[in-house]
Amino acid sequence: MDKQYQARAEQVALNVCNHVIPMDKVPANLMEAYANLCQELLEDKEQKFADQWQAMPASAKALLPQADFHGFYIANAWLQLSRVAQDIAELAETDEAIDEKEYNNIFTRLSDASLKESVKKLKKARTDRALLNNIKSVID
Repeated sequence: MDKQYQARAEQVALNVCNHVIPMDKVPANLMEAYANLCQELLEDKEQKFADQWQAMPASAKALLPQADFHGFYIANAWLQLSRVAQDIAELAETDEAIDEKEYNNIFTRLSDASLKESVKKLKKARTDRALLNNIKSVID
């Protein structure tokens, strides 16, 4: 992955997230978590993203550049992780017991689910022009 690819994927992820959460208002510790998530998903050490991208039909891959799709997936993972973190915080505030086992490997499960969901959306966008336009509108 070259610096241009990485920069584009990071910019797309930020653009998508900004449509849901004003990222300039996110506390520093959460921005650090966001940056770590971006880096980990960009590195793709287990080749999950690369394998899914290669397995996608050419007609789906033609809809978006790989870096844009990578950023879209990263944003999806961040937004899902943010929702779960908020739920955990609310549970903790109400003094309900939080079962650690339930949240072990949450990042892996969420990122896998996000990748699956992102792939599904891009495949569907081949025949759903409104969906494709929505995806493109949040990317830029």
